[in-house]
Amino acid sequence: MAQPVTLALSALPDRLGLLAGAAADRVIVGIAGPPGVGKSTVAASLAEQYEGAMVVPFDGFHLSNQVLRDLGRGSRKGAPDTFDLAGYRDLVQRLRANEDDVVYAPVFRREIEEPVAAGIAVDRSVRVIIVEGNYLLLEQPDLRTARDLLDEAWYLELDDETRRQRLIARHIRFGRSAQAAHDWAVGTDEANARVIRAARSAADVIVRVASP
Repeated sequence: MAQPVTLALSALPDRLGLLAGAAADRVIVGIAGPPGVGKSTVAASLAEQYEGAMVVPFDGFHLSNQVLRDLGRGSRKGAPDTFDLAGYRDLVQRLRANEDDVVYAPVFRREIEEPVAAGIAVDRSVRVIIVEGNYLLLEQPDLRTARDLLDEAWYLELDDETRRQRLIARHIRFGRSAQAAHDWAVGTDEANARVIRAARSAADVIVRVASP
């Protein structure tokens, strides 16, 4: 396996433009990284800068809270086995095949902490798709199948203290107490971050995100 290239965040628009310019058909790029690193923000910014690009978040494949309770996994929400990984694989396969007039993708609504089906409509004419999520690089069969369909996979990294503070602020913003937010960020979120970090070498590009 080739070693990842290391780039600054500012280099990503040009990188995306080169990929899109060289492609005869649709380009699909994956953005991975631990919780709080800024995947959603970076993906949205790139989509705004590149006309016709769309973001499809992996988070839409969260299992519902009821299913997590039934499985006894509610306290580990956000771990790899709390997502519909086969559903994500199937979506990426459909996006790559580009045979349907429209492909609908689920989204995750933080205000209700639940996935919502068919929250995004991806038209057949969309030329650039940015998939973003925690676990895109993991060596799991469904995730590996999906990863092999990406034109490139990028891994974002940020210093851990800044990342944890972002997570705590996010959890508070969506209703957790300060103590609960801290406990989740250093507990469940940090455990997931270690799993994600272990797959870092599977990326094509490592992106250094500077602290504010």
